[in-house]
Amino acid sequence: MAMGGGGFGGGGLGGEMVRAMRREDQLGDRKLAKGSWRRIAAFAGPYRRDITLFLILVVLDAVVGVATPVFAGRVVDAITKPSSGAQKAVITIALIIAGLMIADAILSIGQRWFSSRIGEGIILDLRTQVYDHVQRMPLQFFTRTRTGALVSRLNSDVTGAQRAFTSTLSGVVSNAISLILTVAVMFTMSWQVTLLSLVLVPAFILPARRVGRKLAAMTRESYQLNADMTTTMTERFGVSGALLIKLFGRPETEAKRFEENAHRVRDIGVLTAMYGRAFFTAMLLVSGLAQALTYGLGGSLAVAGSISAGTVVSLALLLTRLYGPLTALSNVRVDVMSALVSFERVFEIIDLPPGIREKSPTVPLPAGPVRVEFRDVEFKYPSAAEVSLASLEDVAVLDRRENDLVLRGVSFTVEPGQLVALVGSSGAGKSTTSMLVPRIYDVTSGAVLVNGVDVRDTSLDELRDTVGVVTQDSHLFHETIAENLRYARPDATEAEMLEALERAQVGDLIRTLPDGLDTLVGERGYRFSGGEKQRIAIARLLLKAPGFVILDEATAHLDSESEAAVQRALGEALVGRTALVIAHRLSTVRDADQIIVLDGGRIVERGTHEELVGSGGLYSDLYRTQFAVLDVG
Repeated sequence: MAMGGGGFGGGGLGGEMVRAMRREDQLGDRKLAKGSWRRIAAFAGPYRRDITLFLILVVLDAVVGVATPVFAGRVVDAITKPSSGAQKAVITIALIIAGLMIADAILSIGQRWFSSRIGEGIILDLRTQVYDHVQRMPLQFFTRTRTGALVSRLNSDVTGAQRAFTSTLSGVVSNAISLILTVAVMFTMSWQVTLLSLVLVPAFILPARRVGRKLAAMTRESYQLNADMTTTMTERFGVSGALLIKLFGRPETEAKRFEENAHRVRDIGVLTAMYGRAFFTAMLLVSGLAQALTYGLGGSLAVAGSISAGTVVSLALLLTRLYGPLTALSNVRVDVMSALVSFERVFEIIDLPPGIREKSPTVPLPAGPVRVEFRDVEFKYPSAAEVSLASLEDVAVLDRRENDLVLRGVSFTVEPGQLVALVGSSGAGKSTTSMLVPRIYDVTSGAVLVNGVDVRDTSLDELRDTVGVVTQDSHLFHETIAENLRYARPDATEAEMLEALERAQVGDLIRTLPDGLDTLVGERGYRFSGGEKQRIAIARLLLKAPGFVILDEATAHLDSESEAAVQRALGEALVGRTALVIAHRLSTVRDADQIIVLDGGRIVERGTHEELVGSGGLYSDLYRTQFAVLDVG
C-alpha cells in the first residue's frame, strides 16, 4: 500500500526511520585503536579502590534483586498451606522482604555515591589533561580548528567517556550477575518452566541488537550535530560575528542554517525516543508472553502437585528480571563501543603533537640586557595533517602537502638597548620572524638566540618572562581590568597596576570609571576603543617588565589621536629595553637603530632610515609611496 509523504515510505519522520534502519552502521564492528584499552585502564588506575567497592555493591544489589521474588513466593506458600506457624512465618518473611528493600535502597545510594566519584573524577582528569594539551598546540591549530567542535570534545565526548566506567561497567556486571543468578534459581525451582520461558529469547534478542546499533549510530550523529551547532553559536554570538551578521543583514540566513541542524537533532531525538519506546514495549510484550507461558505450565504443575503455588509466583516474578538483563547484554558490545568511542575522540586531541616541546634539562638565560640573534633562519609552517584533525575542521581528509618556506636564510642581530625595525609588504614574513623569539613557532633550520642561548634550549617560562609582545589587535579577556593586568604578573598590587596604567597613558580614563580596576572589559575588550585597549595591553606589558619587547604593528588600526597616545605609551614601554618593531607605517620606525627590509622571506636591505632612503631600493619605494604627498604638503 502506497503511503504519503508523512508515511514510512516518504520524506517525513517515517521516512527518516526507514533510512535510519537501512543505513549500515559500522559501530558494532568498530575496533579500538591499538593500545586504547591500556590507556583507558590508566585513567581508571587512580580509582581502582572505588571501582572495586562499586562493583561489590553492584553484585550485592543483584543478589538482593533475585532474593526478593524467592521470598515473595514463600509468602504465597505460607498463605496457601495454613499451619500452626503460618502467621508467624508470613510476618517473618515480610520482615525479611522489608529488610531486603532497605538493603536495596542503601546499596543503590552507595552505588550512586561511588559511580559519581568515579565518573566525575574521570571527567576532571580528562578535561584538565585535554585543556592543558590544547594550550600547548601550535597557533596554526587554532586558526584551522572549529572552536565549537573543540569545545564539544571537552564536554560531550568527555562525558561520554566517563560512562564507560559508570553506567556501562555497572550495567554489564549487574546484568551478568542478575542473569546468572536468575537462571540458576529458576532452574532449581523448575527446569521445565525455565526452559519454556527461554523459548522466546531469540525472537527478542536478534531485533534488539539491530535496534541497539541504530540507537548508537544516531547518538553519534547527534554528538556531531551538537558540535556543529556549538561552533555556529560560538562564532555568531561573539561580538565580531554578531556585528558581521548585522552589517550584512543576514540573520534570516543564519537562522535557517542553524534551524537545519536543530531540525535534524529534533528528528534524532524523536527517533531515539520511538526506538526506545518500541524497544521497551517489545521487552514488556515478550516478558508478558513468557509470564503467560509460565503461569500456564507452572499452574498445571502446581495443580498436579509437582511444584507449589509460591514457586509459580516466584518464577513469574523472576521472569521480570530475566529479559531486561538479556536485552542489555545482547547489546553490550554496542553499548561498550558507544561509550569507549568517546575515549578515542578525546585521545585524538591528546595524540596531536604539541607545536613546542621543552627540553630537559633546560639552559638558563644569562642575566642582563637582552641580545637577540637570528642565525641563518629558515621556517615553513607545518602541514594541516601535522597540526589538526579532519573532524575538527569538518573536512573529509586533511591536506598533507608540505608548505613552502616562509623565511629563507634570515640573519640579523638586535644588540642590547637597540630598536630594530622589520618592514616590508604584507606576507613578507615580518610577523612570522618576530614570533620565533618567544617560540610561538620553532625554526625549521638555523637558530634564534637570546643572550647566546638557543631559545629551544631554555625553559618556556624563562623565555616568556624575558620577551613581551604587543600585537596589532591585543586581546583582553572578558574579565576585569585588574584580572587582565594580573595575567602578566599575578602578584601585582593595585598601586603597581595604577602606575603601569599611568605610564601607558590610560590612567586618567581608568580613574573616571565607577568600578575602576574592577571594570569588566567586555568580550575581547569591546567596551573600550582600539586605542584604549592597546594602552591597557601596554600597561600589562609594563607590569611584566620584559627585557625584550616585540611590537607587531601595535598602532596599525588606530586613528591619529589614538596612535599618538599609544606611541607615548610605547615610548615608556621601550625605555631601557631591547626592541623589535614591525610596522607598515614607516613614520613609527624612522628613529630605529637599524631597519631590516624583508621581501619574500629574505632580507633584501638593512640600514638606518637615511641610508635606506638614499639607496633607492625597496625601502625608498615604500617611503615615497607613504610620504610623497605629505612632503609636498
